[in-house]
Amino acid sequence: TNQAEIDQRIYQLAHEYLLSIEGVTPELLNKYLTLATNRVRPTTLAGIYQRLLSSAQNSGMMPTVIGDAIDGVDKLGVVLFGFEPQAIVAHYADDWQSVLRDIKKQLKPKGKVRTTSRSLWPRFCRAIVTGARFMKQFKDANEFYTWVDFFDRDDRARIALPMLMASEIQGMGFALACDFLKELGYTNFAKPDVHLNYIFDKLGLCELGANDYGVFKAIVRVANNANVTPYAADKVFWLIGSGDFYDDQLDIGRHREKFVAYAKKNLT
Repeated sequence: TNQAEIDQRIYQLAHEYLLSIEGVTPELLNKYLTLATNRVRPTTLAGIYQRLLSSAQNSGMMPTVIGDAIDGVDKLGVVLFGFEPQAIVAHYADDWQSVLRDIKKQLKPKGKVRTTSRSLWPRFCRAIVTGARFMKQFKDANEFYTWVDFFDRDDRARIALPMLMASEIQGMGFALACDFLKELGYTNFAKPDVHLNYIFDKLGLCELGANDYGVFKAIVRVANNANVTPYAADKVFWLIGSGDFYDDQLDIGRHREKFVAYAKKNLT
């Protein structure tokens, strides 16, 4: 069996597997596979930057330690001048420590706020100041989207965009830059997160021990062979791994180990 057939079959099995779980209907699943294209895109730079910060804390423990601690990233608007990149850079420049101080003073995050440089809050505050500096180079939302479209139109150039963003925005990284782009409706992007890395590794869909870049390329290949968007391929495996139908308060539990066993059994 060639790689294209394997990719196609595993995507199909993932689809089938989710639909075999109580509460998951074809309509519900389809909603998640097309979610980003049906969501309204921000029309201002402030709105895009707010989304960027949402993705910057979308990793591991960060949503709990950061987002939940202040009742949502949107609450940062009071500290961050309504998310206006220009105003943030003018006030804070690169001083992430001052940002953290002001967040602690004004938003009083729940839980312990660790301040050692490698801790989550300092990492996130570095993303705040470097992300604002990055977004400040665009005069408005249209200019930003035109710039992203330039990369997105070219299959060879596309992957360079999250790499560029990862090098410009501290604490963002390749996977979170992909998350930001896909959640803006750029469905050619996928986020190689812990669930996809595990499933792709165990099913031999990527090279053994592949990094985020390698897993990203594998997701895109699977998507192309299954004739779906990389966003849809990402989402189907992510839902298996996380079990979180977040828009519908439905949690089916984590299924990645069970799915890997199911896929191996049904591949032959």
